[in-house]
Order: sequence, then structure tokens, then C-alpha cells
Amino acid sequence: MRMMTMSNSSLNPMELLTGNGSSMQPGGAVGFPKDSFTNAMTKNIVAMLVWLVLNVINGTMVYTFMKHRVFYEDPRYIMFICMVVNDAMQLSLVTTLYVVSYIFRQIHASVCCILVMTAVLTTRSTPLILAGMSVERYLSICYPMHYGHICTVRRTFILIWVILLLTVAPPLTDLFITLAKEPPEFFYSSMFCDHSLLFRDRSIYYKNCVFDGSYLSFVALTLLYTYCKIMMAAQAASTTLASVKRARNTVLLHGAQLMLCLLAFVVPSLQASLITWFPHLSLEIRYVFFLLVYIIPRFLSPIIYGFRDENFRRYWIRYLTCRTGRAGRVRPLPIKVIPKVK
Repeated sequence: MRMMTMSNSSLNPMELLTGNGSSMQPGGAVGFPKDSFTNAMTKNIVAMLVWLVLNVINGTMVYTFMKHRVFYEDPRYIMFICMVVNDAMQLSLVTTLYVVSYIFRQIHASVCCILVMTAVLTTRSTPLILAGMSVERYLSICYPMHYGHICTVRRTFILIWVILLLTVAPPLTDLFITLAKEPPEFFYSSMFCDHSLLFRDRSIYYKNCVFDGSYLSFVALTLLYTYCKIMMAAQAASTTLASVKRARNTVLLHGAQLMLCLLAFVVPSLQASLITWFPHLSLEIRYVFFLLVYIIPRFLSPIIYGFRDENFRRYWIRYLTCRTGRAGRVRPLPIKVIPKVK
């Protein structure tokens, strides 16, 4: 039962977010370790500042994307902006859960259900979007003559809908199993918002193990395959070819981002071990893992496409530095009228 609790909460930010996270005590009671007022205030201020900075960055990226037609007609940037929006939703959600956990110890089960399902959806979407972006880079380098026919805007939106359906299926099945197994009064009760406390049937644990293992293996193999193919293309063409080197480095950064995303699946076990060894540092350990799993990966998306992509950076810096009016103004050239010669 202990294993099930740890695994089911692996995708729930509440287990990593809060120093007030639940822990099972002997006799089945749920204990809530308390943080001091100063520490709680400091952690909340840091979380809110990070949320504000990243949302300003993400907001200017979305605005840049929407203002220039060249971007929303390119599958590469469409996938990128989906990643940005997904990151912004996830960061806003986990920050809200973080702050709310210090104000309300328990919330309505139905509200908790919506928050947890959305958190699971956004967390599981990230690796699949990374895989799609890596395949796009692979096609652009290895099949440049066919790229325009394969990677179209229509097919990109179809891929996004497929990703959405794949990631929404597990939380929906969690909900359906809980509706079938739990009494109706369960969803009208108040509870500490945690995945393992909300979806507590053991069949959910086995189902999620099969799904997570399958789709994470698929994403890892996709990234490895695309990286190897791009490396082979680099050796066949030229090691100094700039576009190939950029694509190779982009896939490497996607791999690093995927490794950080995978921490959400292994951190609960590692966190439990560290808390067992250093129980007096349990609150700090939880907070460090929260930053490592949910904050640091959100900084990589702006780096990958915001700063490294010259085309996007040229437009984005204008909005980020509030120089749109001066940089975007175009002066009309005077037109000389040549008189007709009779």
C-alpha cells in the first residue's frame, strides 16, 4: 500500500509542492508537518516571483507568435507555442496549489479532482510534445525535399489533438473508476488534495504503471532515434553545417528537458528515502524537489526557441524589452514622380 501511495502521487504536484504534504502515520492517520511562518512566507514569495517572471516571458512569446503570420504558418513554431502554453498552465496550476495549501488544509473533493486531473494532463503532455518537436527537427534535416509535404499546419494540429487525447485518457479513466468504486458522498467531502487520497483504488495504480511505462519508453526511443539520425546526417553532409548542428543541439536540449520531466516519476521514491535519512530536513527536501521538477524545466523552453532561434528572437526581444513602438515602426519612403516626356 505504501508503494501505491508513492507511485500514484508521482504526477501530483501537491506531494512535491508543499511542506504541508500528507504522510501516512502509524494507525492510518494522516499527518501534516507544519512549516514556520517565516519559511512559509519566503517559499510562497519565491514561488509567486518565479510564476510572475515565467508568465511574463511566456506571455510575450505567445504575443509574438500571434502577431506575426510567419510563425503560425510554421509547424515548428506551432509545436513550440503549444509547449509554452502547456508550461504556463502547469506552472500556474502548481503555484495556485502551493499557495492554497497554506491557506486551506482541506478543500472540496470535486474541486481537488479538477485540479489534480489538470495537473496530470499538463505533466503528461510535455514529453509527447517534446517527441513531436524532435521528429519535426529530424524531418527537416533528413528529408528536406519532402518536409513541406509531410509537416503541414493541418497535420501539426492533428498531432496536437492526438497528444491531447492520449494524455486526457488516463485521468478520465481514473475518474470513471473512482465514480464506480466510491460512494457519491465521497465527492462532497473535504480532503487534503493529493492524487493518492483522491484516486485510491489499487487498479488505478496498475493502470498508470502500464501507461506511464509504455509512453515514456516511446518518447525516450523517439528522442534517441531522431538524435542518432541527425548525427548521421551531420557526418554525411558536413560537421560544420550550421542547420544540422543547431538541430542536433536542439534535440539534445529536448533530451535534457525530458530527463527533468522524468524526475516527476522517480522523485517520490527518492524523496521518501531522503526524508527517512534526514527527517529534520523533510520540508526543505520537498521544496527542493518541487523546484527541480516543476520550475527548472519551465526555463528550458524559452532557452531552446526564445534565445537560440534567431528568427523568433528578432521579434520577441522587441516585446520583451517593450520596444515595439520604436522597433516596429516603418518609415514610408518618398516616391519620386517622374514627369512624362512629351
